[in-house]
Amino acid sequence: MSELHAETVPYVRDTMLPQAAPPASQAGAVKWLRDNLFSGPVNTLLTVIGLAIIWWLFQHFYPWFRHSVWNASSMAECRALITAQWGDGATGACFGVIRERWNQFMFGFYPSEHYWRPTATFGLLFLAVAPVLFTESRLLRWTVLAIAGVLTFALAMVLDGPTTGLALLAVGIVLWTALIEYAPSRALLLSLIYPLFAVWMLWGGPVWGPAMVLAGAIIGLVVWRLLARLGVVGAVLGLLAAVAWWAFYAGAAAADLQVLVPAALPPVSSRMFGGFLLAITIGVAGIVMSLPLGIILALARQSDMAVVKSFAVIFIEFIRGVPLITLLFVASILLNYFLPPGTSFDIILRVIIMVTLFASAYMAEVIRGGLASLPRGQYEAAGALGLDYWKAQRLIILPQALKISIPAIVGTFIGVFKDTTLVTFVGLFDPLKQMADTIRASFEWKGAYWEPYIFTGAIFFILCFSMSRYSMYLEQRLKREHS
Repeated sequence: MSELHAETVPYVRDTMLPQAAPPASQAGAVKWLRDNLFSGPVNTLLTVIGLAIIWWLFQHFYPWFRHSVWNASSMAECRALITAQWGDGATGACFGVIRERWNQFMFGFYPSEHYWRPTATFGLLFLAVAPVLFTESRLLRWTVLAIAGVLTFALAMVLDGPTTGLALLAVGIVLWTALIEYAPSRALLLSLIYPLFAVWMLWGGPVWGPAMVLAGAIIGLVVWRLLARLGVVGAVLGLLAAVAWWAFYAGAAAADLQVLVPAALPPVSSRMFGGFLLAITIGVAGIVMSLPLGIILALARQSDMAVVKSFAVIFIEFIRGVPLITLLFVASILLNYFLPPGTSFDIILRVIIMVTLFASAYMAEVIRGGLASLPRGQYEAAGALGLDYWKAQRLIILPQALKISIPAIVGTFIGVFKDTTLVTFVGLFDPLKQMADTIRASFEWKGAYWEPYIFTGAIFFILCFSMSRYSMYLEQRLKREHS
């Protein structure tokens, strides 16, 4: 009876136990170390080996960094300073080459009096992407806009930008920021116009050339909207109208307007581009253009129309089966043989086209994977709602497929940006090899080997790591499975 009574009568404590600290094995640094570094014999052995390697690397390279010299005008002066301070036989990094030649690493052979132009162009890039990438978080958007605006103007002023250019830059930053906050749809139009502005700022020349390109796009859009009832035929006619304007009228109209209203920047040849100016120009252009082209190719590969699907498959498989360096050689050498005599086709434009085509093929497969991962019910639900093909893709299918594909898309972007260093093989001065070799060719910096690579690698890491972190933020922001 006593056992039965003990099992049926509940025990209720009438006093609170004093609060106690959690066991050392269940919380804090000890738990993290046990779970991550010493969870088993193999993990413990690998941890010990890893720590030994890190310690060896630290012992081997720390003195070299510790003895580094930043204020020197030549390798001989660097070595003399290291010997005087640390004794005979001491070695150290000579980062004086970075201090003395930072402008070449960043701008190549771009004229020094115009450094403010690429600085302003890439600073305004953050304002151009703000309506697309920073729409959800107002705090993040204002932080990015404030830092980008202030730094862009400050750097342009430090780089001796002209008074008129600085005034226009300041007004443009303020007005563009206001549009982003209070009229985002109009700010998005400025984002679409930004590439033409960037081309004019970087290469210079009359402003009416890019303006007439924009006019052709407007003409094509107007024709398409007027003939929208014709469907695909209207879109084709709009495209033909734009092409006809660009081919037959844009050049003459730009020349006449330049005579009437002169407005131009000093022109800069593509051969003067180099360093990170070249890498960012090619990388950003390839990234921006490869995404929409990749989406079109992915949809074409999944099309029910045999001809469209066949062309998409042939293009994607051919591009993916050829190394990028081969396409760059085609752009640099072979393409001229297929152009009319006397045709001048800018080398950077040729490289951008080939990099875009190369990246778009890989982007198409990434997006196709996202499309294939969606359940068939999503397509059927779009059809049940009465949506046509393009509305279903725009409103239901592509948003989900792109969200799934974010890690692979950003990985492709990072790969494209790093592949810009391959342009050294077609005679362009990339920041990794060609520019470093050019600087080392001078007598003062003969022997500076590792320092340029370390500096270039650090900049590439910062840019690529930033893209990676933003993609992780975007993944977290777009999680809607349990909301």
